[in-house]
Amino acid sequence: MFFIMPSVMMPIMPDIALEHTYAALFIVSFLAATLLPLGSEWLLVALLLDDKAPAVVVTIATIGNTLGGATNYLIGRWGGSWLIRKVLRIEARQQLRAENWFQRYGSLSLLLSWLPVVGDPLCLVAGTLRTSVSRFFVLVTTGKALRYLTLALITLGGAELLS
Repeated sequence: MFFIMPSVMMPIMPDIALEHTYAALFIVSFLAATLLPLGSEWLLVALLLDDKAPAVVVTIATIGNTLGGATNYLIGRWGGSWLIRKVLRIEARQQLRAENWFQRYGSLSLLLSWLPVVGDPLCLVAGTLRTSVSRFFVLVTTGKALRYLTLALITLGGAELLS
C-alpha cells in the first residue's frame, strides 16, 4: 500500500491504520478487490499480531473484500468496456482468461476470486454472464473467508511458535 501512495502520505498511514484499525482493514480489504493494486493481508497480519480478536479481523476483512468483488460484479453486469479497461484496469487478456476459467469450471470458479491476477476478472465475468447475486455472494464470501481464515491460522500459529 505504501508503494502507491505519495511520499507525503507514507509517514501517516501507519498512524491512521493503528487509530482506526477495523475501519482501515475494511477499506484496505475493499480496495484490494477493486481499483488499486494493493493487498490487505499485511494489515490483517499486523492486527492479529497486535492481539486484535481473530474472528472480528477475519470477518471484517472478508466483508470488505467481498464487497470489493461485488463492485467488479456490478461493473461487469451494468458497466461498459470503458469502465472495465480504464477504471478497473482489467486487460482483455485477463478478462479472456477469467472467462475461460468460468466456462471450464462454472460459477464454482468464484471460490478462487481471492487469487491475484485472475480474481478480479472472475468477479467481473460473473456479472457479465449474469450469475445470480445470491450464488455470487455465497461463493465469493466462502472463498475469501477461507483465505483470510487460513492466513489468520498461519499467523497465529507462527506467532505462538515464536513466543
